[in-house]
Amino acid sequence: SLILGLLPFHLGYSFRVLDLHGQEIPCLDVNDLLSNGLSDKVCNCSAILQGEKEALLKAKLLTITKDFQKIIQIPDEYYINATKDCRKFKITRKYITFPLSKEEQDFLLAYSMVVHHKVQNFERLLRAIYAPQNIYCVHVDKKAPASVFIAINAITSCFPNVFMVSKPVDVVYAGWTRVQADLNCMADLYNTSTNWKYFINLCGQDFPLKTNLEIVQALRSLKGGNSLESEEMPQGKKRRVMNVYQVIDGQIQQTGKTKDPTPFNLPILSGNAYIVVNRGYIHSVLEDERIQALIEWAKDTYSPDEFLWATIQRMSGVPGSTWPNRKFDMTDMNAIARMVKWQGHEGSEGSLQAVYPECKGHHVRSICVYGAGDLQWLIEQHHLFANKFDADRDPIAIYCLEKYLRHKALTELD
Repeated sequence: SLILGLLPFHLGYSFRVLDLHGQEIPCLDVNDLLSNGLSDKVCNCSAILQGEKEALLKAKLLTITKDFQKIIQIPDEYYINATKDCRKFKITRKYITFPLSKEEQDFLLAYSMVVHHKVQNFERLLRAIYAPQNIYCVHVDKKAPASVFIAINAITSCFPNVFMVSKPVDVVYAGWTRVQADLNCMADLYNTSTNWKYFINLCGQDFPLKTNLEIVQALRSLKGGNSLESEEMPQGKKRRVMNVYQVIDGQIQQTGKTKDPTPFNLPILSGNAYIVVNRGYIHSVLEDERIQALIEWAKDTYSPDEFLWATIQRMSGVPGSTWPNRKFDMTDMNAIARMVKWQGHEGSEGSLQAVYPECKGHHVRSICVYGAGDLQWLIEQHHLFANKFDADRDPIAIYCLEKYLRHKALTELD
């Protein structure tokens, strides 16, 4: 076990890491934490990314230490104060403020970022995906604490290509407003710029697995196609679209009523909230009368984000779409949009039931919140992003992934 000795510091704390014999392990202070992340003296990212057991054990021991958990909590006020000098903030946080290649400069991306808490997570995600040629719409849940809204608004104000959504909504888990948040950002992004090629939607606990250049190259290889989960609706999920639901006291509940048939007799496909789609797909979402009718129909269903985009992807005439025939089904594992590790699909290697190895972090609503031990496996995947990460629980996982991606981006530059 590790013992942490806390010392007062002008911005918060610095601390000394002591072993059981009272010998000091090289220290970490809050300046290092805030500006650069965790010190290599505390965690060996190279060893962690290679899956070395000793390095992973040290990281695990550190993350479960109570005093370490205290020191890694960065208050919203830090970001509010730090962004009063935007130039200094961007330099201190090492934002990339110029295109790293002509290929990236000529292939612009549009991002929707839906956030409701964890400002530190959001800011580190923004830094990891930020490029001055791209465009970013940020939706902060209307019921988020005031400090979260103020801090994120302050961060976005430092960048000309990052903006707050024009119409924020109160997001309800599994309700329509989760879709509406993305729709509002889609409209803002579409109307703000005509230059971007692809749209990617994120939440605050996502993190990239690829550099911006790698993302661009992956999207180019789609040759105008889209990449998202879209497959036959499992029997167990059909009740979500067969029954009427409504939000009562902030929670979605079944009403006992049965849904009318889908407009235009559209077949409903199963998917998830995360998509990688071309600009034409977004134009169809905003303008196609069939899709507008489908949107209205979907507003009183359960978790419409888990079928709406997947269904649109199989509609004729939508740019980048595929036919509704089962032979065109695409799973979340085959799509490049997002790696989400569901607890029910975890297992040992070689198991006929397992889709991926067991989570090395912890679970929230049956989804793996990645730990440092998941990184070696994650960076081998073809997905562009992964969900979920939590800097408040395991900052080492995010820090080592940040460092890996930054090194890779600069190597690509060479």
